[in-house]
Amino acid sequence: MALEFLNKLRSATPQLWVNPQRGLLLEDNPADQPPFLRTEMQAARDRFNRFAPLLAQLFPELAASEGRIESDLLPAPAMQRALCIPAHHGRLWIKADHSLPVAGSIKARGGFHEVLEVAERLAIVTGQLHPGTDYRSLALPPARAVFARHQIAVGSTGNLGMAIGVLAAALGFRAVVHMSTEAKEWKKQRLRQRGVEVVEHTGDYEQAVAGGRTLALADPLCHFVDDERSLSLFMGYSAAALHLHEQLQAQGVAVDATHPLIVYLPCGVGGAPAGIAWGLHQLFGAHVHCFFAEPVQSPCFLVNMLAPDGTSPSVYDFGLTNQTEADGLAVPRASPLAASVMRTVLAGVFTVEDQTLFDHLALLLAAEGLRVEPSAAAGLSGPGHVRDRALSCPGANHVVWTTGGSLVPHAQYQMYLDRAAKRPPSTPQ
Repeated sequence: MALEFLNKLRSATPQLWVNPQRGLLLEDNPADQPPFLRTEMQAARDRFNRFAPLLAQLFPELAASEGRIESDLLPAPAMQRALCIPAHHGRLWIKADHSLPVAGSIKARGGFHEVLEVAERLAIVTGQLHPGTDYRSLALPPARAVFARHQIAVGSTGNLGMAIGVLAAALGFRAVVHMSTEAKEWKKQRLRQRGVEVVEHTGDYEQAVAGGRTLALADPLCHFVDDERSLSLFMGYSAAALHLHEQLQAQGVAVDATHPLIVYLPCGVGGAPAGIAWGLHQLFGAHVHCFFAEPVQSPCFLVNMLAPDGTSPSVYDFGLTNQTEADGLAVPRASPLAASVMRTVLAGVFTVEDQTLFDHLALLLAAEGLRVEPSAAAGLSGPGHVRDRALSCPGANHVVWTTGGSLVPHAQYQMYLDRAAKRPPSTPQ
């Protein structure tokens, strides 16, 4: 590893890392193979479909989509101009997960899926569900009485907790979210307003998760959603790839050697972007190139990718602070599951300064009228990092995945805008 690269990492200087192991075959080492199959991605989608009528009943926000958890794929020509991406470098799109109903973030995918899987399994075991049963029956008193005896808990920086807590409470479970004292207060309040118990822990995300896991072990009727190791979360996220595939087809977008699909995903612990990246890799193979975006002080996935296989370093090991306004990405150590799966799939990782997050957040509002939180703006730096690489060609499609922000209170969002540099958008030469 180049000394210059490490020095930039330790000094919190934005940079791009390209994965030298991408595309390597690891069949000779079964331990490196993911513990799931492509069929499980479809199974996750099927579960979402089975529950869709119930979700539409529980949440008025989902009535228009008939209970489906999905977001639009939006062309972003004005943002492309603002980011100085010339037409001969491809076309810019926004995958608008910031607008996902109910939870307002990408976490509605994996988080909802695991809660639904727990509810389905429990309902079958207790006789609430039989072949042909209308899933809307799970909103009736007999099923809710069963759920009320059980707890669903999670440790979260906020967005995963929002998804898990809101859905679990709506189904009648005892919902508990363990959060750092430093997590955003408005997210804690929103959870409490939805009937979710919020337990605050001193320290960072990692300590909140550890504390929540310990408390969950003491309750035999508690299911703890483990963001670092959960296959259910992972597959819930992966199902998004199937819908993106359909959206690209509907837009007439080809994905092949001359039309690469380049996807930029903000990364915290890594489960959400890894699930999506794995799903896209199953569908598009070598023609999709997924890059993760991380704050310069919290590049937990990058430091894991740099480390020897089987190790799990922390950003603190590199002298970094894990302090960032992108609270959804403020994670010191990557998910071991996500990291192992991404070892030969991930195209690369780039890091972003907080000021750039605020600048791009404001640009996105001015250019496209889209409101996102700082974490969700991280991917907007991606096209600039790959601009001088062969991937950035006339046939390329750049998809920036905006992961959250529609539920941010107005006053909080205005504070973000106030942090943006006061300069007009630039235009390509």
